[in-house]
Amino acid sequence: MVTKRSTSRGRAPAPAGPTPFEVAPAPVVLLVGTEQALADIAMRRLLTQVREAQPDVERHELGPQRHTVGDVSAAVAPSLFGGGRLVVLDGLEAASGSYSDEVTAVAAELAAQPDEELVVIGRHAGGNGGRAVLAALEAVPGAVRVTCAPVTGERERAELVTARLRASGRRADPDAVQVLVEALGGDLAEMLAVSGQLADTVVTGAIGVDDVRALVGGRREARGFDIADAAIAGDAGEALSLLRHALSQRVEPVLVVGALGMKLRGMAKVAGAGRGPSAALAKELSMAPWQIDRARRDLQGWDPRGLGRAVVAVADADAAVKGEVPGVAAAYALERAVVAVTDARTGRG
Repeated sequence: MVTKRSTSRGRAPAPAGPTPFEVAPAPVVLLVGTEQALADIAMRRLLTQVREAQPDVERHELGPQRHTVGDVSAAVAPSLFGGGRLVVLDGLEAASGSYSDEVTAVAAELAAQPDEELVVIGRHAGGNGGRAVLAALEAVPGAVRVTCAPVTGERERAELVTARLRASGRRADPDAVQVLVEALGGDLAEMLAVSGQLADTVVTGAIGVDDVRALVGGRREARGFDIADAAIAGDAGEALSLLRHALSQRVEPVLVVGALGMKLRGMAKVAGAGRGPSAALAKELSMAPWQIDRARRDLQGWDPRGLGRAVVAVADADAAVKGEVPGVAAAYALERAVVAVTDARTGRG
């Protein structure tokens, strides 16, 4: 037996269930959404758990391009010698013809007569295609739906990192989460892979900023935020030293100016939002509570005029590094922006 399951006859669609980091084998597990990185994580977790429970499980992978009539029915049918079966049904969003008919028929059979030896994993990449097939599989008792939707904002990425760590029984300081998101948020798969490394390698206590930087400090994106942190703190010497080192290592100027702009925009949003609790302001500002707390700390020592001057200086640098200001070299524009930000912080600007 691969896994214990409920035989409830309820026909309601499967609710949005566990995260990709928490999913466990069930009669039917549906990975729904366009974010391939999340679907891959859920798939690897499921395959590992099924194989651990039954190393000799039969595995079949089918999809619209890997299907002939009768394949689905044959894959889910009990073996003559018994044992578990794992059937992966890919491309449900493109299901049509005999593939669609067979998957729907198999779903109806499982709804009427659960099979303790069978785990079906369905992959639907989103859209309106294959909705009837998806609904039929969701109606199987015990079916689980895992949402694999695109992750677009910093707040959502931070929540994803937190969920990944929580699934491993770990937690991280909010600043550590922010450093990781800022460094690797543009590559969701790598960000989550590093989250897993942190969960495995930091032995005790909460994961801190130093733990994260030990793994991501060499990434080009991370260096941009180190420069921004120093400039916003008013430390011109440190910011310029980091900038020159980054440029010598061929860090793209656009990453540095992007980090400066992102930090200052967050500070400006928080500065204009008043003194309410971070949790209450989070939705209004489209920021996580810990991001609001960090911006408030960054704002110490700043006044509105200085913040405005810094935002303008970084906007000018952004135009220069993108080639919109003829005759101004990117390195010079960045140095000028860093000095302008530190001067704005210290009141010299």
